[in-house]
Amino acid sequence: MKYPFQSQAGKPFIFPSSGTGAWESALTNTLSPGDKVVAFRYGQFSHLWVDMAQRLGLDVEVLETPWGEGADEARLEAVLRADTDKKIKAVMVVHNETTTGVTSDILGCRKAIDTAGHPALFFVDGVSSIGALPFHMDKWGVDIAITGSQKALCLPTGLGLTCVSPKAMEATKTAELKRVFFSYDDMMKANAASNFPYTPSIPLLYGLRESIALMKEQTLEEVWARHERMGDATRAAVKAWGLELLCKNPRWNSNSLTVVATPEGIDSNDIVKAAYCKYNLTIGVGLSEVNGKVFRIGHLGDMNECSMLGAIAGVEMVLNDVGVKVPFGSGVGAAAKFFQETSSVIPTREILGDHIYGVKN
Repeated sequence: MKYPFQSQAGKPFIFPSSGTGAWESALTNTLSPGDKVVAFRYGQFSHLWVDMAQRLGLDVEVLETPWGEGADEARLEAVLRADTDKKIKAVMVVHNETTTGVTSDILGCRKAIDTAGHPALFFVDGVSSIGALPFHMDKWGVDIAITGSQKALCLPTGLGLTCVSPKAMEATKTAELKRVFFSYDDMMKANAASNFPYTPSIPLLYGLRESIALMKEQTLEEVWARHERMGDATRAAVKAWGLELLCKNPRWNSNSLTVVATPEGIDSNDIVKAAYCKYNLTIGVGLSEVNGKVFRIGHLGDMNECSMLGAIAGVEMVLNDVGVKVPFGSGVGAAAKFFQETSSVIPTREILGDHIYGVKN
């Protein structure tokens, strides 16, 4: 499990839960009632993590941010500098907010914490980023990284996965929030005896072993590059349709998914329903504050050029069905052109590729 997190120093934990359970494990194992934490809120999932922290009895300073923007490093630094008594115990950041298609700069946030000279723990939700986007837990100074089985790991929902730094493990010795199911101590004791403190999900553990093996076979660097290409191609399609992204600043563009704003007067829920009912295509609805205003095209996990083009073609058809008259072939053509110009021969098939006229290696 250290490989997807890119950690050598961290301690991994596997909980039979969704990523929400891994959220709770991070908070309850390291913090005490009334502790102050700082969290950005710029989408449904950052909102839910804030809500959890508040309901657990933590004092949460919420940095409200427009949906479609990411973590403002300068703002974080200012908040931490102002905390001269060092009352803030942790910083919480959602790396890739799947509500909005925004990827925040985790290294930039780490630099803000360090520049402020603040000792706060650094918690990062990487549910839809780890295994899809560059993530370096140790290099970036992340104290607890969190992900789930159902995103880039290509498994069904059911595993909450986390990796914990030595600094965060030290904090568990004085943490007073109650924990039972998500206790690191209970898990370590059982793991030491090759066991779990309760019934684990055996099939998902077999799947996890295989998923990590596939990542190692391709290498994470190649996995990240593939996701970047899927994101670039999808954004090229959106541009060709004449539509806009919810994420307005390219520095925050997500390579896990693309969130598209619908034109005035078009309910994005109609797009999602029509795609499913007419073309058997599943795309994401807009959540909470952006419900009806956006739809989401996922491109993380086991995706390749042809599967991505099929999804883009389906979206192109359904846009015309609901009254968004984009030229047929515009988005598909833009994405296909990008793929054709940037694709190379699959490494394991180079011998075959050498005999294909015009194929670039």
